[in-house]
Amino acid sequence: MLEINDLKTWLHKKDIELPDKLLMILSTFDEPVQIKDITSQAANAGLKIPKKTNISLKLSRTDGRAIRVPEGWELSDSGKQHLSDIGIKKLSSHAVKIAVDLRAELKDISNKTTRSFAEEAIKCYESELYRSAIVMSWLVAIDILQKHVHKNHLSDFNKEAKRVNNNWKTARTTDDIGKMKESDFLERISSLSIIGKNVKKELKDCLDRRNACGHPNSLKIGQNTVTHHLEILLLNIFKVF
Repeated sequence: MLEINDLKTWLHKKDIELPDKLLMILSTFDEPVQIKDITSQAANAGLKIPKKTNISLKLSRTDGRAIRVPEGWELSDSGKQHLSDIGIKKLSSHAVKIAVDLRAELKDISNKTTRSFAEEAIKCYESELYRSAIVMSWLVAIDILQKHVHKNHLSDFNKEAKRVNNNWKTARTTDDIGKMKESDFLERISSLSIIGKNVKKELKDCLDRRNACGHPNSLKIGQNTVTHHLEILLLNIFKVF
């Protein structure tokens, strides 16, 4: 059900309890296994299970999701369904890479609120909550850009905003910058060469996608679309600013 790379991704999520992690480990085997096989597979994925842990006891208390047969422990059909129900599914290799790359960028986001939004966007992506992933990741991206402008280009930004719209009130905080429509904001920072024209175009597509996903409608979103969306933001925002 899960490949070892998928297992590495899921095992290190803090909000998953050990019994479910043990089920995830079992899902990587095609045949019944011994406890030593479970601990070894966990170690291969970077999870060290304390020696005092009674793994057999924990598996026996999973309501039949793991069953013991003469050859060892195996994941039952109800166990497979349980993992699917809580969002534990095999990810494409590219999806795993995007998630890993996004997590690598978290440490460079100094603002705690921004970092929290970014982490939530990644969790949504991994859990296949695609609309939420698109909305949350865009909020992170635009926040990063606004903070960058406030810190490095505020005077030039205000001049350009005033040139285009004489009614623009001089921004002094990031909240002030946020009063500008996001599409207009992208135009202003493109004019200042903070982002290039091609980047602006891609970001406007991301913004349109975010707007479409932020309201109830019939639009269908799949993994490939979300992966593309996140990859654009990762390469052009998270890794740049």
